[in-house]
Amino acid sequence: MAEEAAKVGIGAGLEGDDGAGEDRRGKHEEGGECGHCFFLLDCPNVSYQFKEWKFRFITCYIHFMNNLAAVDLNLLVVLDALLAERHVSRAAIRLNKSQPAVSHALARLRTLFDDPLLVRHGGQLQPTVRALDLAPRLAEALAQMRQMMGAQAFDPLRERHVFRLAMSDYAALVLLPRLMAVLRRKAPNVDLVVSQASREVMMAQAVDGEIDLALGVFPALAEDLRTSLLFEEDFACLADAGSLRGKGTMDLSAYLERPHILVALRGDTGNEIDLALAAVGYKRRIALSLPHWSAAPGLVPGTDLVLTVARRILPRDVGAGALTVFDPPFAIPPFAFRQIWHRRRDADPAHRWLRDLIAGILAPSEGAPVKM
Repeated sequence: MAEEAAKVGIGAGLEGDDGAGEDRRGKHEEGGECGHCFFLLDCPNVSYQFKEWKFRFITCYIHFMNNLAAVDLNLLVVLDALLAERHVSRAAIRLNKSQPAVSHALARLRTLFDDPLLVRHGGQLQPTVRALDLAPRLAEALAQMRQMMGAQAFDPLRERHVFRLAMSDYAALVLLPRLMAVLRRKAPNVDLVVSQASREVMMAQAVDGEIDLALGVFPALAEDLRTSLLFEEDFACLADAGSLRGKGTMDLSAYLERPHILVALRGDTGNEIDLALAAVGYKRRIALSLPHWSAAPGLVPGTDLVLTVARRILPRDVGAGALTVFDPPFAIPPFAFRQIWHRRRDADPAHRWLRDLIAGILAPSEGAPVKM
C-alpha cells in the first residue's frame, strides 16, 4: 500500500493533476514549509527543478551520443600508439600507416580534444597534462575492446614489425645469437633495433616509450613498469692456466694480490663483485676497466690478470685451453636477469609474443618466467 501511495504521490507531484497535490501546493502558496510535504517531489519548486534537470540531462545525453557517433574511433588507436611511441614515424611503423596519415590523424585528435596532446621538446614529442591523463584510461579501454572483439594473436610468419630493445653487451651476447636464429626461422619479417645504455636510462626509455623492451639487472623499478624474471646468474673467475702453476683455483689472498679486469659501463666500483669484497673488508686493484664483456676473456691469456664475470659470458670451451675457470674465493650474491616493459604494452599481441619468445629462450626450463 505504501509503495502504491508513493508512486501515486510522485506521479501527482510531477503531473500536477492530483487534488491532494493541489492542496499541498496551496499550503506552499500560503507560506507553508516544505518539511510538511509528505512527498518531496509534490513541492512545486522541487518538481520544477527536477523537470528542468531531467530536460537538461536528456539534451546533454543526445548531444553526447551525436558527438560520439561522429568520432572516428580509429583515431583513438592512433592516439594510443602516439602516446606509447612519442614519435610520429615510430607510431606509423607500429600502425602500418604512412607518416603523413599519422600526422593528419594527430591534427584531427588535437581538434577533437581541443588540446595539443603532444608537443615537441628536445627533439621528442612530450605529452601534455591532458594526454597524460588520457593515456592509462585509453590503453585500458582499447585493451577491453580488443578482448571483446576477440583480437587476433600476432602472426610472426606474415606480419611485419620492428621492435626496439635496450640491453647491455652481456645481454646481447647471452640472448641475441639464439634470438636471431629463431626470428629468421619463425618471424622473417620481424626486425630488431638494439641500443645500449645504463639501467637508469633504459628504465626511463621504457617509461617514455622510446623502447619496447629492456633486458638487464633492475633492482628497483618505476611504478608503471612490468617485469619478468628470466634467470639468476652467478659469477666465475678466469685466469691464465700457466700463471696458476698447476693449480685449478685461487684462494682469497692470491686473488687480492693479482691485478684485475673490471667489466663495467662506467668503470666505478659500485658493482656486485666489489661490493661483495667490501662487505668482508677487502678491496682489489683494477688494472683495466672496460665496458665490453665480449672482449674481456681475450685479454687474460699470457698475463697475470684475473677476470671475474657472469658465468654465462664465458665461452663454453674456455677452460679447455690456456685459460682456467674457477669459483670466486669469496661469496658473491647472484643477480636476477630480467626483461622490463611499460604496462601500456601489456595487451599488445606482438609485444606479448616477443616477451614469451625471449622467456622461452632464456628462462629456466623447469617453469615459465616469474611475473610480477
